[in-house]
Amino acid sequence: MVNPTTDVSSYWDRYNQGIPPQESEEVPALEWTQFPEHGPGLELLGEPSTTLELGFGRGNTVAALDSHGVKAAGVDVSPAAVRAAGERWEHLGAEFHHADVTEFLGGTDRRWEAIYSIWGAAWFTDPQVLFPLVYNRLESGGRFVFSHAPAVPGSYGVQGVYGGGFNGRQVWVYRWAYEPEVWAEILTGHGFADVKVWVETAPEPDHVGTLIGTACR
Repeated sequence: MVNPTTDVSSYWDRYNQGIPPQESEEVPALEWTQFPEHGPGLELLGEPSTTLELGFGRGNTVAALDSHGVKAAGVDVSPAAVRAAGERWEHLGAEFHHADVTEFLGGTDRRWEAIYSIWGAAWFTDPQVLFPLVYNRLESGGRFVFSHAPAVPGSYGVQGVYGGGFNGRQVWVYRWAYEPEVWAEILTGHGFADVKVWVETAPEPDHVGTLIGTACR
């Protein structure tokens, strides 16, 4: 029997199965924040012909890019996410891979013009491990873009998250939290250039914003 505390795929299966199904057949827009139609969009990626999403969840962004003529692919550790995204969007020609992102990046010779993560694997993977892998799999001049919640003030570094709550089974994952300038230092330290990291403010005062990072190889 797999120990639930270390079964990351099951954690994300449970998370994805709890998301209500998307009813609209329209391909969603590419959005980096948690607020619809707020903040930057596709322009952060430039004009890539090939893209890879790290932790694609529903696969909506992969589908959105594919609909713009991009050869779009995504990788996710959750079998449930891969099945659902494939059933919904594979007719567009998008690629959905089932794998841990570090194993996938470390085991391929392919390169992409843009690699990105929207509230996905870049938040839940040690950047000291992930960022060099991303750098190596980008085309020269390629862009790396990620977004997720900003750190809680005064709480930085690796943090644990229980998936089943405090009364549920011991199922957890880790995520990394830093201030924008620290994310920028980590990116620069792994060879990235044109680094920008900021917190996109929420549309309403005192609401949680979105940390966004962009960098180039």
